[in-house]
Amino acid sequence: MKKILIANRGEIAVRIIRTAKKMQISTVLIYAPQDADAAYLKEADETVLLDGQSLNETYLNIGSIIAAAKATHADAIHPGYGFLSENAAFASACRDEGIIFIGPTPEAMEAMSNKIAARKTAQAAGVPVTPGITGTIPELLAQYPSIGFPLLIKAAAGGGGKGMRVVQQEPELKDALEATAREAKNYFGDDTVYIEKYIEAPRHVEVQVVGDQQGHVIHLFDRECSLQRRHQKIIEEAPSPTLTPEVREKICNAGVQLAAAIGYQSAGTLEFLVDPDLSFYFLEMNTRIQVEHPVTELTTGIDIVEQQIRIARGEPLSLQQKDIHQKGHAIECRIYAEDPEQQFLPSPGKITFYKEPGGEGIRIDGMLLQSDATVTGDFDPMIAKLITWGTNREAARTKMTEALQQYFIYGIKNNLTFLRGLLQHPDFIENRISTKYIDQHLQVLLHDLNEQQKNDPLVPLAAALVFSLKQGQHSSSVWNQIGYWRLVPQITFTMDDKNFILSLTKIADAFVCFEYNGQSIQAQLEDAGQHQFRIHIQEQVYPVYIFKWLPGVYMIRYNGVDYEVKRNDILHIVDEQLPPPASTVAKQGGITAPMPGKVIKVAVTEGTAVKKGDLLVIVEAMKMENNILSPADGVADGVFVKEGDKVDTTAVLVHIK
Repeated sequence: MKKILIANRGEIAVRIIRTAKKMQISTVLIYAPQDADAAYLKEADETVLLDGQSLNETYLNIGSIIAAAKATHADAIHPGYGFLSENAAFASACRDEGIIFIGPTPEAMEAMSNKIAARKTAQAAGVPVTPGITGTIPELLAQYPSIGFPLLIKAAAGGGGKGMRVVQQEPELKDALEATAREAKNYFGDDTVYIEKYIEAPRHVEVQVVGDQQGHVIHLFDRECSLQRRHQKIIEEAPSPTLTPEVREKICNAGVQLAAAIGYQSAGTLEFLVDPDLSFYFLEMNTRIQVEHPVTELTTGIDIVEQQIRIARGEPLSLQQKDIHQKGHAIECRIYAEDPEQQFLPSPGKITFYKEPGGEGIRIDGMLLQSDATVTGDFDPMIAKLITWGTNREAARTKMTEALQQYFIYGIKNNLTFLRGLLQHPDFIENRISTKYIDQHLQVLLHDLNEQQKNDPLVPLAAALVFSLKQGQHSSSVWNQIGYWRLVPQITFTMDDKNFILSLTKIADAFVCFEYNGQSIQAQLEDAGQHQFRIHIQEQVYPVYIFKWLPGVYMIRYNGVDYEVKRNDILHIVDEQLPPPASTVAKQGGITAPMPGKVIKVAVTEGTAVKKGDLLVIVEAMKMENNILSPADGVADGVFVKEGDKVDTTAVLVHIK
């Protein structure tokens, strides 16, 4: 194997390239036009642009990817995860063309990557599964009573939380089946769905296996991925803090037995639902590298991508089960471009500032994002993975909370603060969670997080004041430092929509004295480098991060919370240029999209009578469907979009009278 074409994008492409370089194997990376400016493309030895804009034309186009491999003389293809990674037709096409597919055989994929076939295989192997049915939408509507509510609808060819919906009542079922089928068709090219019983308050525990072409299968122990939103994992850890040693041995052996039953080759993951009584049920097998594989790598010391490549080259496993041990504890947080306060609404856009944490026990699997990079809305909203290792769970958790405080993403909404809040919550610390925990406790979690962020405003205010004055020390005039003339120099700052007046009493080289809330305050700012400072206030020291956005506009991070502080006596414009005029506001009754995206369904026509909460339009962004509902009773007297239109947040979709 001399050259690997990577049929994927983003952080997993970078991850594969890193191991390929270690093994001295050349790499080719395909990319869609939307990724043309991505920094990670430079990591590959060669790149190939795929024609077209949609997923079916690019990352799901088997013919184009095979042609790219041939054109660049790549003798192997690594599919990563998602896209075509579990597509048996793709694996077969590689084999037919004499290209090594770095993954399992098409036969193993057919047995396990289709969720319906996987359930049958597990049942034949004696592994317990939850009751379920499959069929056409009319058949499922007729047969669902045999399962009973609540139901879980899944895409048969799905994975990664895509194409999954929970239905509690019969009136919701038909729309949910149609939406799941539509999403499955769009993302996986297969609209087959099935229904299974929804288990209340389960844990999600999975087993990592690797098998070679000589018939040897071993496990690399377990991971727990119970903290999820929209059925998609956001925090994973290894080992599972829930399993007893006895249950761990049983579930890992079950994973090996099931993989061996289908002659599995390469790395794969067996996913299980675990009841409160620690009974486990086979959920599905992911016949590919898993997003959360780094926590297994950090706790076993085994490079899973390297194992995939060696197995694909025909090498027997050099590892034996008795030689594999878990050491310490690892936690992974998925970093998403999304807004937790808006039901995790995707948040594509331009990143104004980006800085990753670093240090011992911290790993970043990312796409080499930089400040001024654009996160497109065409793909999954995950932009990086942050992984920490510690000697035990508490050490890994503490390291993660510290790393999240040193992670900076400005310009787009993201889940950094939400993740930190979860990790600091007593329910996580004491392991009182389930796969439904976030969905059931979201509002409480957000409220608790907002309460935690109510720090004393003095620290960010003092930091902004001293920083702004130090910035002005190189100015030719003292008035550039303290603004327009006053008898007693006073500076008004705005923070959290509140005004704060600070009265200066002394400005020295080393410190600044001012009055705040009737108190005399002395503050000194010590530069620690890399935007890090220590603000000394009344002999107390507080670590802060300070960023200057515009003249007089500062972002202060203190105690893990970001504060935008504006100094009101400085004009907040750049290079004397006036800001652009505001976008035209839609007329009263105009319904706009909450994010840029693509219209995939228009549910009303002109003249349709609607009630509050009725579906108007579905806009897809970052592979998630977002329902736009009517805000009030009325009539749709204007429909301005059609299916397939791309819209931004200023375009009026529907007008309600």
